[in-house]
Amino acid sequence: MTDETDATRGDAVGPDPAAEFAAERSRLVGLAYRMLGSVHDAEDVVQEAWLRLARQDRAGIANLAAWLTTVTSRLCLDRLRAVRAQRERYVGPWLPEPVVSTAPGPDDVAEVDESLRLALLAVLERLTPEQRVAFVLHDALDVPFDQVASVLGTTGANARQLAVRARRVVQADAPPPAAPVGAQRVVVERFLRAVLTGDLPAVVGVLAPGVVLTSDGGGRVSAALRPVVGADKVSRFLVGLRRLALDAEVGAWTALVNGELGVVVRVVPLPGSRAEAGLTVVVPRVGADGLVHGIEVVRNPDKLAAAGAADA
Repeated sequence: MTDETDATRGDAVGPDPAAEFAAERSRLVGLAYRMLGSVHDAEDVVQEAWLRLARQDRAGIANLAAWLTTVTSRLCLDRLRAVRAQRERYVGPWLPEPVVSTAPGPDDVAEVDESLRLALLAVLERLTPEQRVAFVLHDALDVPFDQVASVLGTTGANARQLAVRARRVVQADAPPPAAPVGAQRVVVERFLRAVLTGDLPAVVGVLAPGVVLTSDGGGRVSAALRPVVGADKVSRFLVGLRRLALDAEVGAWTALVNGELGVVVRVVPLPGSRAEAGLTVVVPRVGADGLVHGIEVVRNPDKLAAAGAADA
């Protein structure tokens, strides 16, 4: 009798918005991160979505997941419009804030989520805010165009056209699909060993002839203000950085960075050292040929607050 009464009371109370939101939160942060390229901004947007839900009559929301997707996407659209001018004034190349986690073991199977790769998120920066929202919602997350149109406040036909234009930019500039993580591991470890030992020929040997290195310091730390192109220039750039830190303690370990195998480097200068203290996240993009075709280097300390979470 007591159990039946309690169950009846639970039905009368209805769903718990806090519990429902908690179940959706990870998905919403992932959605917002793909749109904004910043974990911090994504979490801010999702928190605002929660505050809006808390002010709503839950009984009036028929499909909570769709409602939260729409609200979060609109907040992202507003944030993209607001930060666009700031990013145009950014010092040097802009790269997304990396999401770093412990690297899988050799026997673990890990699939790369192409929609989260740093190189792809950097390409999305070239889209208009409306194009980026349309592309992420439809192409990356399979949201139907009628809901995309609702987010953008436009027609379904126009939402479709925005996604088509975004797709053209992405297809023209996005990197080839990532190699499996197991194949990446062999190449990344060769790359890391060659750079740490300052072995210039070995570094050249792991790089594709047309490799491009993009370095993001944001004006906060030293970084290349333009992409470095070609195996010879990139190898000399990397070995030069290592030589600058010869009088410092350097720790380096592999980690998953946005689903690809990358490297986290920690530099602790010794007294009198010229090296810069801090973390650097490096993502060598490994192609099917076993060579590194692109390298993203994130050095801006504002983007590396959580990068040390993966244990050495």
